[in-house]
Amino acid sequence: MKENKFVKYLGYSWIEVMNRVHEFRSGDRIHPELLLIHEKLNKIGDEDESGWEKLLWHSEKLAIAYGMIKMPRGVPIRVFNNLRVCRGCHEDTKFISAIEKGKSLWQIIRGFIILRKGMLL
Repeated sequence: MKENKFVKYLGYSWIEVMNRVHEFRSGDRIHPELLLIHEKLNKIGDEDESGWEKLLWHSEKLAIAYGMIKMPRGVPIRVFNNLRVCRGCHEDTKFISAIEKGKSLWQIIRGFIILRKGMLL
């Protein structure tokens, strides 16, 4: 890639909470509420036996967990991404949507995907 002068863009996701944009990068270690976010992800991960642990650091999951913590019930969580979402995060988002009753998850990636109760709309 370097020889051909290609530039690889880093994946990141962002979510707006209370008129403030929170940005997450894959492997994020600087968000001030990261411990709280990981506690939420671990709690959800206890209900899912798939390769959850590998995906804990993906930016999409960090943003979704933050939205679940900070957004009131019934308010859709809108997560924006600069790149395509990996298959594992897409499947896990459906799982989260199914177990988090009353929450709608929106992932917006050059278009949008709407999930409600684990189903694509």
